[in-house]
Amino acid sequence: MTPRIHRASEWLASVFSVALALGVATSNSAIAQDHTGPSPSQPPNQRKNLPGPPKQLPKVGADRVRGLDFLFGALKVAPDEASARHVEARIWAIWMQTPSDTAALLMSRASAAMEARQMDVALALLNATIKLRPDYVEAWNRRATLYYLTNDYPRSLADIKQVLVREPRHFAALAGLGMIMQDLGDDRRALDAFRQALAINPYIEKVPELVKSLSEKVEGRDI
Repeated sequence: MTPRIHRASEWLASVFSVALALGVATSNSAIAQDHTGPSPSQPPNQRKNLPGPPKQLPKVGADRVRGLDFLFGALKVAPDEASARHVEARIWAIWMQTPSDTAALLMSRASAAMEARQMDVALALLNATIKLRPDYVEAWNRRATLYYLTNDYPRSLADIKQVLVREPRHFAALAGLGMIMQDLGDDRRALDAFRQALAINPYIEKVPELVKSLSEKVEGRDI
């Protein structure tokens, strides 16, 4: 393990241990609900949307590792938002790939169920996808999103950890981690997660604004 990966692992362990402790009350509250949507105090139109893939994904080649390495390099130096969105879509297209037709079908149906707010159906489909292909990073990420939307933060954090173990550059999972930490009141760790996401994808939606506002809140304004 390289020093950089070791430091990242230590940081993640710290985040998840604190977040799980803070999230006990949230988890108990969520279990008492039917897990069909956000709590009444946070209607859907007032909740933050997690970053996700575009509706239409481009076709990409089969060389996953080399393709991702190249695209992440291009994303970091993208000259403008339009260019970044084009690269980002190609990254999402690779992330969504799976060699299993069955897993792809389950994932597609889970996405449709989430769109229809059929969270129990979506959860069952994602559970089956992960059981079939535990190496399918995007299935873990989609289930983390579902848990976030149903206020089950401890389970969402556990799935985010699985995503980042498999793909430390997953900027959407890092942004989701930041949003959960912010909801739990840990602005410093939220800021840390958002900054990591921004370092990977400088044009990730809404995150630059969140970094700016949290920087002022956590570190104060420059004099």
